[in-house]
Amino acid sequence: MDSFFDKVYEVVARIPYGKVISYGQIARMLGNPRAARTVGWALSACPNELPWHRVVMSDGRITGGEYAELRRALLADEGVEFVSSKRVDMDEYEWNGFD
Repeated sequence: MDSFFDKVYEVVARIPYGKVISYGQIARMLGNPRAARTVGWALSACPNELPWHRVVMSDGRITGGEYAELRRALLADEGVEFVSSKRVDMDEYEWNGFD
């Protein structure tokens, strides 16, 4: 049986290039809508080959402490635009988990 972290990684692996998803969306996709923080913990141990930088706050803010600038740069390299210096344009770049 896969752990919750493994299930998070499976979702993260499917996020398309140039798209983002929120921690809460991942939690809801996995049937545990109150587990957004646990998704964050999973991502803190995420394998480097996964596109962990594509997971953002529900309002598009970039988190990650010392990695926030790296995340912002990686997303910008993928063509993701920001509505301010700190928020991804979620209307444009949010992935719904199905396409």
